[in-house]
Amino acid sequence: MKLKTLFCSSLAKIMPASDPEVEIRQGCALRGERFSFQLAYKTAEPDRLLLKVKAESPFGKALRIRKVGLVPVEYTGVAFDDDIISKDPGMYPDLLTDADSEDIPVLPTWRALWFTVDVPKNFKPGIYEIKVTLQCGWIQPVPEFADCAVKTFKLKVIDAVIPEQKLKYTNWFHCDCLATYYNVPVFSEEHWKIIGNFMKSAADHGINMILTPVFTPPLDTRIGSERPTVQLVGVTRTKGKYSFDFSKLDRWIKLAEKSGIRYFEISHLFTQWGATCTPKIIAKVDGKEKRIFGWDVKAGSKEYADFLNAFLPELAAFLKKKRLQNRTWFHCSDEPCEAHLDQYKADKAIMNRHLKGFRIMDALSHVEYYRQGIVTTPVPSETRLEEFLAAGMKERWTYYCCGPAAVFSNRFIHMTSSRNRIFGTLLYLYEIEGFLHWGFNFYYSGLSRYPIDPYRCNDSGYFFPAGDGFMVYPGKDGVPEDSIRYEVFYEALQDQRVLEKLQSLIGRDAVLKELHKLAPGKKMKIDNYPKGEKAVLALRNKINTMLSNIVS
Repeated sequence: MKLKTLFCSSLAKIMPASDPEVEIRQGCALRGERFSFQLAYKTAEPDRLLLKVKAESPFGKALRIRKVGLVPVEYTGVAFDDDIISKDPGMYPDLLTDADSEDIPVLPTWRALWFTVDVPKNFKPGIYEIKVTLQCGWIQPVPEFADCAVKTFKLKVIDAVIPEQKLKYTNWFHCDCLATYYNVPVFSEEHWKIIGNFMKSAADHGINMILTPVFTPPLDTRIGSERPTVQLVGVTRTKGKYSFDFSKLDRWIKLAEKSGIRYFEISHLFTQWGATCTPKIIAKVDGKEKRIFGWDVKAGSKEYADFLNAFLPELAAFLKKKRLQNRTWFHCSDEPCEAHLDQYKADKAIMNRHLKGFRIMDALSHVEYYRQGIVTTPVPSETRLEEFLAAGMKERWTYYCCGPAAVFSNRFIHMTSSRNRIFGTLLYLYEIEGFLHWGFNFYYSGLSRYPIDPYRCNDSGYFFPAGDGFMVYPGKDGVPEDSIRYEVFYEALQDQRVLEKLQSLIGRDAVLKELHKLAPGKKMKIDNYPKGEKAVLALRNKINTMLSNIVS
């Protein structure tokens, strides 16, 4: 049984019909760092085989092996540059599933195994071998397996511990999508269990801030329609007076903190793209449950102002009692346009009145909101980052979503993983303090018109470029399955931390000097950076070498 094999980096996307371009046999990591590599394989036989894989190493249970699964990509967008795998529909590698659950099929086309090592912080520095044994068998009622390949990968562990993540990172968490996909009642015990599983996965990948639905978030919802109610705050109105129950919110906060989440962002208090209407809010009114706010109630209405004047002081007091004032951010409205400036300003004034000492942030493309002091914590798109920095932006946040599709870093499925990975270096370059993305687990179509099956549809019903809406797949038993994009973006976050480690040893100017050397034209910028697997690996290898030389 003939088998072709090749070790590849985590930045290779192994396409079935294309030979991998870069072979690697060794890697390097800091203590406490997560390191990934791949083993590409295909059979030279004119038939199908089954594969079993075994790995021996000093890392023990810190080594994990998964299969790289192909997913159907139909819509890749409308704008492209050359830094992509392809703009065409097809089957692309993205899904990571455990390799120990079943025999692995081997075909005459390329597939890959994904190896992950979570290097313990107390691991002894040195060079370690990971011995991989592959066994093949013919597909038959009782297959007989025999060794067909034994390969060794070497991992060097540097005598330096990766520092803790300083970056605040939120990838919007959609708990209504979990209730819909798993067909469980909202905030039932089963729903809470699933939410906890997804929170834990998020925290394990650097997501340390979570969108918290005090009311059903007015996000990605067609005007006039509703998403399922996921309201953490109970509202009661009796004879015109409001009272509030924060018990579910308290449970959410405790579960998030137990999962590893540190920061909270309160869901938007006004509708998306203009702050013109109110979010859906359910209340018990004189003993009967009903919707009291939504698309049919204008943001500037007296009724909603009275509600916020009652609600916000109590919410602020609750958060202060939980000692979360310095770990909580609020939202007014997502991406208001220039035409919405007066409405946004009026809405924000109500929030400012009751939320002194809390930060209010919003994704923003129009710098005028910042220049006028209306938004003091703007979150500009990476395409507008330098414009906001030039205007004196103090708390440095940025985001991307839906685009950009050309020139800038992003993580659509059809893009190269190097384009995803380089973002961590850019975060370091611009001293970014926070990053926001809208789609951790959005399992609806665009504007939430209908549910989708993420294993079959990853473009929200031809609405966004494939992969934009979610980073994890909803696995069985309420446990998420990872994607290549998810793992590689976490590697990018680690790159930022490793650069900070190097800076602590040699100074920021010296680090920047090395980074600029590796950029096109010797000047690294948000839109000018090393491209391609070889170039991005070379950048990290350079940093590793500098660190290794210093600590040894």
